[in-house]
Amino acid sequence: MNRKTDNTEGFDAGRRSLMKATGVAVAALGVIPVAAATPAFAQTSSWDKVFPKSDRVDHQKVSFKNRYGVTLSGDLYLPKERGSGRLAAVVVGGPFGAVKEQSSGLYAQTMAERGFATLAFDGSFTGESGGEPRNIASPDVNTEDFSAAVDFIGLQSFVNRERIGMIGICGWGGMALNAVAVDKRVKAVVASTMYDMTRVMSKGYNDSVTLEQRTKALDQMSRQRWTDAEKGAPAYQPPYNELKGGEAQFLVDYHDYYMTPRGYHARAVNSGNAWSQTTPLSFMNMPILTYIAEISPRPILFVHGEKAHSLYFAETAFAAAAEPKELMIIPGASHTDLYDRIDKIPFDRMADFFGQHLA
Repeated sequence: MNRKTDNTEGFDAGRRSLMKATGVAVAALGVIPVAAATPAFAQTSSWDKVFPKSDRVDHQKVSFKNRYGVTLSGDLYLPKERGSGRLAAVVVGGPFGAVKEQSSGLYAQTMAERGFATLAFDGSFTGESGGEPRNIASPDVNTEDFSAAVDFIGLQSFVNRERIGMIGICGWGGMALNAVAVDKRVKAVVASTMYDMTRVMSKGYNDSVTLEQRTKALDQMSRQRWTDAEKGAPAYQPPYNELKGGEAQFLVDYHDYYMTPRGYHARAVNSGNAWSQTTPLSFMNMPILTYIAEISPRPILFVHGEKAHSLYFAETAFAAAAEPKELMIIPGASHTDLYDRIDKIPFDRMADFFGQHLA
């Protein structure tokens, strides 16, 4: 297994921008312009993905409720050549701030081409899924969203509910690991280009936030609650992934995916929309990977880019996880390369992994 530990990539010079991406510096530094939330959308039956439709896969829009009563919107993908037996299934979520028409849909469709029933879905309060107000997130609710997807796909007559796996991408990689730790129905999990969102929101990139900064951020967000309560609606952070110059390379990479035809989608929080200003509150004191070792004896496959600024999240999670586990480093790949670069995402390895462990 190839490993790389030097992933600093100029964090100090871009610190303000890096922290802005977590929502912490916005509060800590008092820089709080107001952006609009992505409006709620009715489900569309048209193909509005950022990737081409496969002629080897059947696609269907679906909806289902999570344990909190929020209606989630999903895309179900099935291989056209699927025989008469029940299929192994894989549910797919992420990245954080993305929608199912982006990376998770690409992963789901590609895995369906390899013989799995797959489900990509929008998290609560985002995309085509329900929930008000819009564009808020929670480690508890988003973990529950994954298990709700398992509920749904396990009830389908064409699925063998004893053969269900999970893929989490970017910030939802951490959510997937958290879900699988408690949801024993899931037999194997892949965390691709993962973030631990509770770690980055509470401590900043490379754990660089000081206690003073954290306290100031929490104080400001706490007081923001009064403003939101008085107005009856949340205020929002600055628009995501707009560039002003001088940003660190990985923020340029985010812009290249979310704000260009490569990956732009109007419903994505990351495509020029914004999370609420108080969204980080629920992440600030709830570490989601506390029980990662309890995924064992079910296997974990971590997939990460050699040049990803986020590699340290996967390395830390890998070290904390129990066997069986594997950390697959993709040579030369950045964080966002594993969103959509077909030549770099190891779909064949993922298919082999699930083929083995969902047998």
